[in-house]
Amino acid sequence: MSWDVLLSVVPEGFGSIEELPRDFRAPPIGPHGAVEDALRRAVPAIDLADVNWGVIDGPGWSVEVNIGRADPVDSIMLHIRGGGDAALPIVFQVAGELGCRPLDMTTGELLASADSAEGWWGFQEYRDGTVREDDR
Repeated sequence: MSWDVLLSVVPEGFGSIEELPRDFRAPPIGPHGAVEDALRRAVPAIDLADVNWGVIDGPGWSVEVNIGRADPVDSIMLHIRGGGDAALPIVFQVAGELGCRPLDMTTGELLASADSAEGWWGFQEYRDGTVREDDR
């Protein structure tokens, strides 16, 4: 079970996916090689042994970085697992380096900062309430 955040090039001035025009098509993030380089700049410890599916590990959390095979890369999905707030700065670090905005797939909101991640806190609460202690 993960909290999913989509990274995409979305212009400023929009706060949620519902505010985007129906015909909105985000421009590509960039060529696959340039995206890999940007990810390594943002998080030097990223494991990109599989250049289509990276992993960032931290204390008590992990982020799977689904880049895909498309070239150019249109979007990136982050699958965040674990707890606490330490993973949130990584989301914004990666998004900033790529020139993207993070979209919380739970709430449909474009995240402005780590302080606006209600979906992350809601995800943890939901997960902790539905996953039995012996299933973790």
